[in-house]
Amino acid sequence: MATAFPSTDSTLTDARPLDGVPSAHEHVVAAALHPGAPGPVGLELEAHLVDLRDPAVRVPWARITGLVDRLGPLPGRSAVTLEPGGQVELSGPPHPDVTAAVAALRSDAAVLRSALAGDGLGLAPLGADPLRPAARVSPGPRYRAMEDHFAAVGCTRAGAAMMTSTASLQVNLEAGAPAQWRERVALAHALGPVLVAVSASSPLLVGQETDWVSTRQQVWGDLDQARCGPLLGRGDPADEWADYALAAPVMLVRLTDAGGAEPVTGRVPFADWASGETLLGGRRPTPADLDYHLTTLFPPVRLRGFLEVRYLDAAPDPWWPALAAVTTTLLDDPVAADAAAAACEPVAGRWSDAARLGLADPALHAAARGCLAAALDRSPTGLRAEVEALAALVDAGRSPADDVLDTARSSGPAAALLAACADPTPMEETS
Repeated sequence: MATAFPSTDSTLTDARPLDGVPSAHEHVVAAALHPGAPGPVGLELEAHLVDLRDPAVRVPWARITGLVDRLGPLPGRSAVTLEPGGQVELSGPPHPDVTAAVAALRSDAAVLRSALAGDGLGLAPLGADPLRPAARVSPGPRYRAMEDHFAAVGCTRAGAAMMTSTASLQVNLEAGAPAQWRERVALAHALGPVLVAVSASSPLLVGQETDWVSTRQQVWGDLDQARCGPLLGRGDPADEWADYALAAPVMLVRLTDAGGAEPVTGRVPFADWASGETLLGGRRPTPADLDYHLTTLFPPVRLRGFLEVRYLDAAPDPWWPALAAVTTTLLDDPVAADAAAAACEPVAGRWSDAARLGLADPALHAAARGCLAAALDRSPTGLRAEVEALAALVDAGRSPADDVLDTARSSGPAAALLAACADPTPMEETS
């Protein structure tokens, strides 16, 4: 069983070139899925950082980093990292179950909110920033290179929005036994459209209604699908992930001097670099280059030894704890998983409809109600109140996006951003 979910970054310590495409394929397959009994859960929650006195202006990078540097260790052991638009991410270590993972992340979020409030800042966990234009505030070379690559391949606007204006809840789950891998990966994808619709919290961007309930998912859909599209489930998932990774274009080449990065301004599949057909940075790639390339691929479900579920909009409490509980229950509980697979079958692959229409689509609404009923019946006692609240929201045909829209229409997009920064009200135990 995995004892920790690995870092999204890797070092340049292995300088040996890969021995061609078969060697690269084998390297990806070996790391794709590791046997691990379902149970442990890791959560990652992103939120937009907001100046409560001037919400229309992004917080300067030096101010953000100064605050984070002064934080110290958090009680639940979450790491605090920063995204290119100034979004703050809390990444929790794996916990024995989803109840413990939620409790730890909640405690860390409370400490972080308190520290930020002392400097007049708040956190808005929404799938997309409803107010501010996309703008990179991080000076990091990775993000400069990503920006240049997206511009070169014709994804300037979507790339900028993805990097600086979106936020998600990620749920990390063990891969299961090898005999389960194909079924678990397939179910994680089948759940995608339904949970995109259920979690949708991003109906605005740059102060305007977008006519999408999950603008975050719409932005990801506008990016290069060779990098961001789902696996298709046509074979062994580790083999398919390796094929996907080697066909995906290289985004950047890391330089050995002081962590620099050189953008790749054309479409060069990693396989062409591995084969020697194209040299990037004047050299062949190493295993470390391939590991880093994997961190620049953003499918809805990424295989990192475990299952990284990436398609949920960030949402305020109690919705993100409920979403974490529902996603975990529907994938890890065998009874709930069977019910969810049947409920999702009629809407499999409808990613775009889920992002645009959400629960207003009758088939997606029916599938969501079936999934929430299955999750509620098998959900952990410690999160039952949150799952019940989400089930009631879904039953009414609503998602967190409706609250955002209601606030924006009555008081403006700045009010919607600020409302998401409010401290959560603890739910009363109903079990």
